[in-house]
Amino acid sequence: MDNFREILSRLPSSVRQELEALPNSLISEIEEIRLRCGQHVRLQTSSGEKIISHIITADELVKTLNSLIKYSYYAYEEDLAKGFVTIEGGHRVGICGKAVAKDGQTSLIKEISSMNIRFAKEIKGCSDKIASYLVGGDGRPLSALIVSPPGCGKTTMLRDIARSLSGRGIKVAVCDERSEIAGMYNSQPSFDLGSRTDVLDGAAKAQGIQMLIRSMSPQVIITDEIGKNEDLEAAAQCLSSGVALITSIHGDSFDSLKKSEIWPLISKKFFSSIIFLSNKEGPGTMVKVLRGDEIRED
Repeated sequence: MDNFREILSRLPSSVRQELEALPNSLISEIEEIRLRCGQHVRLQTSSGEKIISHIITADELVKTLNSLIKYSYYAYEEDLAKGFVTIEGGHRVGICGKAVAKDGQTSLIKEISSMNIRFAKEIKGCSDKIASYLVGGDGRPLSALIVSPPGCGKTTMLRDIARSLSGRGIKVAVCDERSEIAGMYNSQPSFDLGSRTDVLDGAAKAQGIQMLIRSMSPQVIITDEIGKNEDLEAAAQCLSSGVALITSIHGDSFDSLKKSEIWPLISKKFFSSIIFLSNKEGPGTMVKVLRGDEIRED
């Protein structure tokens, strides 16, 4: 609720007034706030979509973004070029508009046409059902891959996994490239990741994983959305260093993994388990788990 109130204070006053009038039960269900130029504000909640009467203007979109990033364009320049920013609390703000290219790459987005504010949530205990797949009989953490379509709670799951493993006495390191898992602010995570968890915020996974192995002696590294070739090399370094890796990838089936960049790791049985999520019974619903010989190409 506090997270929502903080974001609410940065929205256009007319939108804020309508949202403040909503019952707390509905506010607690809000997952996304979508602002589109010339359109009504739309809320995505766990029980469906709700439309707010206010129609957003282009000027309001610019003012809202300025407020969300506290006018710190320089600090957010790299993320803005990618079409999103992660603000304090781990909340992600997606941005659309006119892309400006430089050297074949998008360098900035101007003339903002829409924004999507996605709320980061903490659900303590959501990883309890998969806990047995993450720790071996000797008490050591195991490498695992979480597979999930967008919006099905994989980042929330990773967040709770860090808290849970830390509570078991395991040294955890979080490589939080996009500042979503921990939501670091004033040198502290916005969520409970446990007292034995170290967070490297904003570093690219390939470099961050290596830095954590060398400097923090973790037993397990947790990171989100692995996929680039250099990420795979860093993951292999985890294996050779005896450090477990728990990470995630977008997907909805084992077949989708065969087409992914990380298939080489999967085919070599790098992960002790592959955990598939959906939102059939709410975000973070465990659909299936593959272990050992179940992880095979045929």
